[in-house]
Formats: sequence, structure tokens, C-alpha cells
Amino acid sequence: MNIGKMMKQAAQMQQKAQELQAKIAQQEVTGQSGAGMVKVTMTGGGEMRQVKIDPSLVVPSDVEVLEDLIVAACNDARGKADEASKKAMSELMGGLNLPPGMKLPF
Repeated sequence: MNIGKMMKQAAQMQQKAQELQAKIAQQEVTGQSGAGMVKVTMTGGGEMRQVKIDPSLVVPSDVEVLEDLIVAACNDARGKADEASKKAMSELMGGLNLPPGMKLPF
């Protein structure tokens, strides 16, 4: 393969990867815990946008359960965002035949 052509393809893929990462950072995902009683919406970039809590969970004497459910919902949302990002990047990189060990960005 022509090294110049490969470098041009790599530069194009890097540009596409940067554009995709910016798009992913703005997409929203919702994680949940407690069978949907706590929901957290965040961007692919990790910015929390919204927390929804079922009113039945608001028990002043048992705040620890609510705290744990919020943490679990945040972790669920983060996991979904990471999964979506990996999938999108995998689809993007599938079209470029880079030599083993070579990754973008360089």
C-alpha cells in the first residue's frame, strides 16, 4: 500500500474521529437504578443534565439508600455513554486498514 495514501486516509479518519467525539459528547443517555425509580441523564461527555427520583424514595430516615441509587444510576448512564462511544468509534475505524498497533490520533 502507498504510504502517502495511507497517511491521507489516516488524516481523514482522524478528522472524522474528532467530529464523532464532539457529537458523542453532546448526545444524552439515561441511566437508571432501583427498577427505574432513580434516573440520571447525562451527556456522552459526562455532564449530568437531569436527575429524576420517585417520590416514594424520599424517606428522611433512609437517605443512604437514595444516595446509593443515585450513584448506581450515574454509573449506569456513564456505562451506556462509554458503550455508545466505543460502538461509534469501532464503526468509524472499521473502514481503515491500519497496521497492527497503529492507532488514531497519532
